[in-house]
Amino acid sequence: MENGAVTQFSDNPAGITGILRRSSVGIAGCGGIGSNLAVNLVRAGVGRLVLVDHDRVELRNLNRQSYFLDHVGCPKVEALSTVLQLINPEVTLDVRFSRLEAGLASVPFRDCDALVEAVDARETKVMLLENWMRNLPGKMIFACSGIAGYGGTDLLKVDRRQGLTIVGDQFSELSRGTLSSRVAIVAAMMANEIIEHLLQKSA
Repeated sequence: MENGAVTQFSDNPAGITGILRRSSVGIAGCGGIGSNLAVNLVRAGVGRLVLVDHDRVELRNLNRQSYFLDHVGCPKVEALSTVLQLINPEVTLDVRFSRLEAGLASVPFRDCDALVEAVDARETKVMLLENWMRNLPGKMIFACSGIAGYGGTDLLKVDRRQGLTIVGDQFSELSRGTLSSRVAIVAAMMANEIIEHLLQKSA
């Protein structure tokens, strides 16, 4: 808060708003985890997001993703951009409506302070994590594993490893279906971990 004036982030914990405003987070995948996570980060005051996704919003996505009926048919990165700018018009968004290919998967995220893996396909997850670890050493990666089904809140956990944090129950399969509540919990846990990392990184 500057000069005692009330700002959008006046209720943030003291001393973090400026740090978050200068921070950049890359998100690969703008579905249930990616869209909810992005909303959490922008509400917290993160100043720049890199969003990469090749999908369009489908009606069935609305049970858990941060989109609305009038977004159906739109590229997810574009729909998410409109939502995020309604929250904070000053956020900087680097939006890429494209598929992440093995050879170029690290390129959009080179200047990010933290990286988020939020894709569904197992083979894409593996490719992305291997690519980032090889080509972006030193970048902290946040991933999700096990977000399906309902209930089981006490089974959701944070697994912190060297350079990689995994959030979820690490066993539930998407074939069990997904619900907004469980997906949103994991996305919020990831956002909390990312914010803590950004603050520690700047200390």
